[in-house]
Amino acid sequence: MHRVEKVRQAMPQEVDGILIFQPENRRWVSGFTGTSGVALIGRQGQPVFLTDFRYTQQASNQCQGFEIVKHGKDIAVDINAVATNLGIKRLGFEKSFITVARHEKLAQGLEGIELVGIDDTIVELRAVKDEEELKIMAEAVAISDKAFAHILDFIKPGLSERRVALELERYMQDLGATGPSFDTIVASGLRSAMPHGVASDKIIQENELVTMDYGCVYQGYCSDMTRTVVVGKADAKQKEIYNIVLEAHLAAEAGIKAGITGKEADAMARDIIAAQGYGDNFGHGLGHGVGLAIHELPRASRESDNVLQVNMVVTDEPGIYIPGWGGVRIEDMVVVKEDGCDVMPTAPKKLIEI
Repeated sequence: MHRVEKVRQAMPQEVDGILIFQPENRRWVSGFTGTSGVALIGRQGQPVFLTDFRYTQQASNQCQGFEIVKHGKDIAVDINAVATNLGIKRLGFEKSFITVARHEKLAQGLEGIELVGIDDTIVELRAVKDEEELKIMAEAVAISDKAFAHILDFIKPGLSERRVALELERYMQDLGATGPSFDTIVASGLRSAMPHGVASDKIIQENELVTMDYGCVYQGYCSDMTRTVVVGKADAKQKEIYNIVLEAHLAAEAGIKAGITGKEADAMARDIIAAQGYGDNFGHGLGHGVGLAIHELPRASRESDNVLQVNMVVTDEPGIYIPGWGGVRIEDMVVVKEDGCDVMPTAPKKLIEI
């Protein structure tokens, strides 16, 4: 229930209650892991979780402290009854998630209650992790770490990128993951110049760069890490680019701490890459928040004014991508602390030749 109180404290003044449909927000505040339902939290009174007959038992087990209401065919009618009972006149909804069609449907079923779009209030609350969340995320990262150690013994010339991706995913699931946290990226040779080069049927060749960006979901929380290796022997250019990216990665790792902006964190890595003449080859931001969603607040990029706070989890993932040659990215998740950050993965970051 402490998260319900956090929502109440952060609730915008212009509303008396909030509807929470967005799956990660809904899970964060209620504990519900199903796929259909809505949490309704007023400024006072018991929070309510509305779901259909398929999930009422599950909700009763998971949504501790919530009153469980089984809704009928038109959920808006039941939302109206619950909100009226709680004395809610202005009901907030997640305007970045609710579609126009759903908004219209809800509005038709509400009598005397105004729907008010609110900003990402709960997304912002989710950005700062509690100790329970950090413990689960550490387990997710540990699974990714072990998968990297495993894949070093598996990967070899002649395998397809897709086969490597499947092996990573299979191994992580054997260790307790429910699945990958996003489409696994395995990009070799010239394809490593594609930052989001999802695994293809391309065959890995001798002496190629191979970038592996992958993660898993464990107890609902995501991991995300990237390592680039050379299958064979690295040439001078591969070593040069790799070492520039590693220097940038380590600089950001050393500088990330509470109180700086995402823009400032990004510059720590970007300035090093730019100084070596590859600024135009680092086109994405330094990183992003990770939690119940693979991409969430905060953002670390050239445009981000997000201020890093203690116990936010953010990625540090600079890269250099050269069309017609290849690319390198190195990524860790870090936990922001008062005077620095704790690096979550333990997998080696030196250039590995397989």
